[in-house]
Amino acid sequence: MEIRYSTHPNDSKHYDTETLRKHYLQEKIFVPDEIPLTYSHNDRIIFGGAMPVEKTLELLADQKELGVDYFLERREMGIINIGGKGIVTLDGKNYELETQDGMYVPMGIKEVKFASADKKNPAKFYLNSCPAHKAYDIVKINIKDANPVHCGESATLNERTIYQYVHPAVCKSCQLVMGMTILAPGSAWNTMPCHTHARRMEVYLYFNLPENQRVFHFMGEGTETRHIVVANEQAVISPSWSIHSGVGTTNYTFIWGMCGENQTFTDMDGIPTENLR
Repeated sequence: MEIRYSTHPNDSKHYDTETLRKHYLQEKIFVPDEIPLTYSHNDRIIFGGAMPVEKTLELLADQKELGVDYFLERREMGIINIGGKGIVTLDGKNYELETQDGMYVPMGIKEVKFASADKKNPAKFYLNSCPAHKAYDIVKINIKDANPVHCGESATLNERTIYQYVHPAVCKSCQLVMGMTILAPGSAWNTMPCHTHARRMEVYLYFNLPENQRVFHFMGEGTETRHIVVANEQAVISPSWSIHSGVGTTNYTFIWGMCGENQTFTDMDGIPTENLR
């Protein structure tokens, strides 16, 4: 598990490209038969991917940073599968997840395992986890069960549908909110006009990008923005003080996960596009 520490907005103004990528970008999400994880001190979110191919993978708590006997002893977790059909096993019970299926996994589940139905088309389970104070129900969430929010328009190149998976409109959680945004063909911008939300941080996982295409992810304060060039299946950490918006060289999909002080999706401070610098 890789550790990423919090940074002050004044510090990030002085970062060059390499330093920005070192602190905010995670290039390694899906590795065959591994579960690479990143622990961010921004609201203590843990994110990463499980890609079982030849074997079943188990989520363990053998990292000293957690200080627990099992991974979800004091945490909750959201899962969205972006690969082939897979199986998530929670305390001995199997749950089949097709592509775009998700799950909410509560605090207190001791055994978490991941397997693929077909190693030639392995599952890719994307994980977000944050501290929890209460055990809610396990919920499997098909994309048809997610709460869709349509926004943007083709004229401004930001027509998209936000599918809210782990969200008060769908299931109960302590602080985790998680979902997936799909851009319409011909649209390239996400989260524009942009915003910040001081009461929670966010992580974006970009995917469904061809190998030779990229997303330019914008971050930083609205009055002094920075950008990070992101490839397929890479993730970007967004502190609460930072905007988080991107434009692609083609349309794409991304998964967003938030944790912090509240779950009110509309609790944000909008920044008019003409005020960006």
